[in-house]
Amino acid sequence: MKIKELNFENPVFLAPMAGVTDIAYRGICKEMGCGLVYTEMVSAKGLFYNSKNTSSLMQVSEEEKPVAMQIFGSEPKIMAYATEVINGIDDVCIIDVNMGCPVNKIVKNGDGSALMKNPKLAAEIVKEMKKVSTKPVTVKFRMGFDSDNINAVEFAKYLEDAGVDAVTVHGRTREQMYTGIANWDIIKQVKEAVSIPVLGNGDVFEAEDAMKMKEITNCDGIMIARGAMGNPWIFKEVAMGLRGEEVIKPTEVEKVDMCMYHLDRAMKYFEEKKAVREMRKHIACYVKGLRNCTEIKDKVNQSNTYDEMYRLLKEYRELIAMGI
Repeated sequence: MKIKELNFENPVFLAPMAGVTDIAYRGICKEMGCGLVYTEMVSAKGLFYNSKNTSSLMQVSEEEKPVAMQIFGSEPKIMAYATEVINGIDDVCIIDVNMGCPVNKIVKNGDGSALMKNPKLAAEIVKEMKKVSTKPVTVKFRMGFDSDNINAVEFAKYLEDAGVDAVTVHGRTREQMYTGIANWDIIKQVKEAVSIPVLGNGDVFEAEDAMKMKEITNCDGIMIARGAMGNPWIFKEVAMGLRGEEVIKPTEVEKVDMCMYHLDRAMKYFEEKKAVREMRKHIACYVKGLRNCTEIKDKVNQSNTYDEMYRLLKEYRELIAMGI
């Protein structure tokens, strides 16, 4: 898949997820064959006002380069300002705009999926960004704001006319949040309506799901969100599936090994308190469905130091390896 001059051999990407796709996890997904990783969404206003919290989200590691940086906002001039800031970051290859976030604190400010109610403003944002951007500009959005306003096709056309270089379509409305079943047919409709690359997003949890989405929608690429949580192997599996190879899944021991590896990576980039806190949710995803997973999750959630958390995981690994 090509997005302007960028060529992606494996068009299977890691979706931006707040609190999940941090610098530690993105590097792991890239090592597992992910075609492109996206930062957690960055506030354009935060960049404008030089927020310390915002700048911390923009840190990029050597192993994940180049990355796509996702920004959110609804003021065209401020979005253009953020674009100029990101122009200066060599490690960023794409600037993506979040027009799909369903969270209330984002929507109530007119950002995220709220922009789907105002396609003209959405297009104006893209136009202003394209005037100054030295990198491809892409947009991620949903199939509509609610069931009475399914406008993904119209929305995509507005964005294409404004000069957007690619779009990602999540087959749910804002109203659905993350419930129900993703509507892949809307992705197909968008693909048929525009000439720019279209990525499909929603309900890809296995390699088979990716292959079905590709077959049904004819999308150019696939973006994986929740399906990658605790499962960075999915990128390797999807690539194998699309090549017609047998999909090899990780063993239980490999899953626990990844917990320990991920913890070490978190410690590399964060202070101990934050690393341990952030790892609790990741570990819960990694061990889901494994033997005695509830017990290890409870223990991990009560640990407050790296040494304690690592010891618990090492002991758990030994039990898993022995089949206990």
